Amino acid sequence: MKLIHGTNQHGTGIKSGSQFTGTVHSYLTMPATDNVVINTVNFTPGARTYWHQHEHGQILQVLAGEGVVCTDADGIRRLRAGDTVWCPPGERHWHGAAADSFMVHTAISLGQTSWAEPVTQEEYEAPKAEGDADVQ
Repeated sequence: MKLIHGTNQHGTGIKSGSQFTGTVHSYLTMPATDNVVINTVNFTPGARTYWHQHEHGQILQVLAGEGVVCTDADGIRRLRAGDTVWCPPGERHWHGAAADSFMVHTAISLGQTSWAEPVTQEEYEAPKAEGDADVQ
């Protein structure tokens, strides 16, 4: 077992550029352990990740606010506090805050993360999928 108390988290940083558009505050909750990394990320309105994929998948747990997640296959889906997202291994996706809300999520990344290009403003503003109350 590995217990990491909140007061001993491994760092806080404001991130912009590199793998994010906009401003995010990322907290490294658990550094790479057995090829798993856990981050809690605070996205400002409109902030988002670049396109990326994970070797063994990713779990997103939305803690507060509203956001979006997008895959090539499913398009953009709305996210709300309490939602959980499973991105299977190799699924190309991005996620971030809604244009008018902050969003906080915990990201559990399994295996290597492969980063790609930024999400364009046109991609970010694309229509959201209908009936998206349930993220599946």
